[in-house]
Amino acid sequence: MQFGITDTTVKHYLGIDTGTSGCRSCVIDANAAIKVEIRTTLPAPSRSGNEVEQDPECWWSALTANLDQLATEFPLESVEAIALDGTSATLLCCDASGTPLSPALMYNDARAVEQATRVDRVAPADTAARGASASLAKLLWLLQQPDCKAAHHALHQADWLLGRLAGRFGISDENNALKLGYDVVNSCWPAWLAELDIRPSLLPDVVPAGYPLGTLTQDLCERWGMSPHTRILSGTTDSTASFIATGAGPGEAVTSLGSTLVLKILSDTPIFAPEYGVYSHRLDNNWLIGGASNSGGAVLQQYFNHDEIIRLTDMVSTDQPTGLDYYPLVGKGERFPVNDPGLEPRLQPRPADDAVFFQGILEGIANIELQGYRKLIELGAPWPDKVITTGGGAVNNAWSTIRAQLLDIPVVAAEHQEAAYGAALLARRSHRPSG
Repeated sequence: MQFGITDTTVKHYLGIDTGTSGCRSCVIDANAAIKVEIRTTLPAPSRSGNEVEQDPECWWSALTANLDQLATEFPLESVEAIALDGTSATLLCCDASGTPLSPALMYNDARAVEQATRVDRVAPADTAARGASASLAKLLWLLQQPDCKAAHHALHQADWLLGRLAGRFGISDENNALKLGYDVVNSCWPAWLAELDIRPSLLPDVVPAGYPLGTLTQDLCERWGMSPHTRILSGTTDSTASFIATGAGPGEAVTSLGSTLVLKILSDTPIFAPEYGVYSHRLDNNWLIGGASNSGGAVLQQYFNHDEIIRLTDMVSTDQPTGLDYYPLVGKGERFPVNDPGLEPRLQPRPADDAVFFQGILEGIANIELQGYRKLIELGAPWPDKVITTGGGAVNNAWSTIRAQLLDIPVVAAEHQEAAYGAALLARRSHRPSG
């Protein structure tokens, strides 16, 4: 397609988000305005019990199809840099040329129970690399498979895709490497990993998110009409990219109101409290601290359908609290802000009026949010000046009012929350004007 003469002084930035259901791309300009967005679907991972895996070539096929379409809708020669995010703790092994040696174990694969026990014996209590779904246990499992015994690289989803774009493998970013055991505070692979008999050469070199890795390969430049100077930057996790998308800065927190309740806040210092599932990602000169409750919108969906939620929202009396002391959970167990695997949902008594019951659930989740931020403060995080809300619950104005009243700070809906937009912002951050 012919786009005509392009102003070469105009700079654009490309963000790519590869999730479990699709690949999304987003091009923004130097003012962070979105110019074009494309979405391409992915086949679902294969599942068998606690085993969840996917062929990495599916990711590459979706990514290339996405950018093939993007190139027909927008002139990509002005793209200065590309950044990409992927699902956290999705891991594969590959040879020196980047060819996968087995399917990738997805972020929610939990087959490596025995390997997680090995990690527990040697790992410090505050590492994010504990658990059967962490990258480290998955790597130990993969290394026991015949096809992976001669592996050259252990890479996360984002690492591998960026390797394909740049034509070089063996590099990860600090955010993805956290669950592989990387010591992000001291910027090194810790000595205790040697007790697991992992070859040091197998582990990737780790750089900050958004760090220059090289330039787009020549064949891909020609395929998509991009400049040979287009920089490829190290990636990040999907949740971190979503946080970046909101534009939140120091003193601001982000609450994701989806099926579960996730709190994140920027801090000057890191916090690691694995008993509450709280870890820290380095983000520029700050630390992104997060915790996730099992409460959230999934509780509402147990009792009400979409139309009922809309109808009952209009009946919420934000100036008249119900006084119901609910702790809404889908099932037994909570980790944050309360660490109690035996905690039962508390949704009694149930009023005869559905509107009161509905409001009581909203108040209960809002109170968990309040307790969550208090827990983060107790652990060393700052109290936020403002909360930015993402997820489906962000558009519920009555809920936002209840939360603002409890938190006693402004609660606003995010203008942007898509991870691809966050990845594009990460690419834009790499631009440093001369002079």
